[in-house]
Amino acid sequence: MYPKLPSLNILRTFDAAARLKSFKKAAEELHVTPTAVSHQIKTLEEGLETLLFERQTRAVKLTREGELLSDTTFSVFRQLTYTVNEIVDSKQILTISTTSSFASMWLVPNLDTFYDAHPGINVSIQTGEQKVDVLRDRRVDLAIRYGQYDPAQPHTSKLVTEKFGLYAAPTYLDKVTTLEEAQLLETEWVNKSLPSITWEALIKKSHPDNTVRRFDQEHHVIQAALAGQGIALASSILVRNALKYQWLVPFSNDTLPGEIEGLTYYLVVPPHNQRNKNVAAFTEWLSSEIQKSLA
Repeated sequence: MYPKLPSLNILRTFDAAARLKSFKKAAEELHVTPTAVSHQIKTLEEGLETLLFERQTRAVKLTREGELLSDTTFSVFRQLTYTVNEIVDSKQILTISTTSSFASMWLVPNLDTFYDAHPGINVSIQTGEQKVDVLRDRRVDLAIRYGQYDPAQPHTSKLVTEKFGLYAAPTYLDKVTTLEEAQLLETEWVNKSLPSITWEALIKKSHPDNTVRRFDQEHHVIQAALAGQGIALASSILVRNALKYQWLVPFSNDTLPGEIEGLTYYLVVPPHNQRNKNVAAFTEWLSSEIQKSLA
């Protein structure tokens, strides 16, 4: 019926090598040897009478024909997975890439409402400060980015620009009532391209004797505040749950602003997932929940 169609096993091997841009990683995923992967790719290329990969010293790169076939195999295998999952009534997995702080302080605490609305979808979260290239790494369905948002950047949409406020544990403020007495907590970004949001800029020279403790993750700053170690300069988005349960409370001072503008959370959805119903369900839920965080 399909006389020129390569075997499903060879196409599966090609799909893995194309997604991972590596014969070695494809072999690990498929539990075969790199030699077996190389042999099957060569067989496929000979059958199609065209090169699908450019072999480089420590990597492989898709040719134009390889990119064309990769787009098709990815779509076909994903659709097959969705169909089989639907038949056996198993849960589908949505893989999200985001920062450690957003995952631990906002996304995970709020996921129950997503699962209540979409019990057939499981969310897998990948965290890290290094950006995953979601346009190429098809193991990730979408990314929640943090930083300075450029509306001209393709495949992105703005979620929210946060505010930074001053927060501390109630027990800490029972002991420390003035800013002069307080230990100050802030984030020193790992990504040096991000603009600094610091106590020094906020208090200028009016309180030069304060001790400032710095962490390279926002959630470490918040955890330190929860442990009663000082007053945190932190995102109003990330402290939402701590404020809800009154584990933290706002700190007010007549000489300081209540809140200052922070950075922006935005979505990156690759073109091949623009019409994915699970991605659409998650992004709709995320936008709605983020707006509730502002209320």
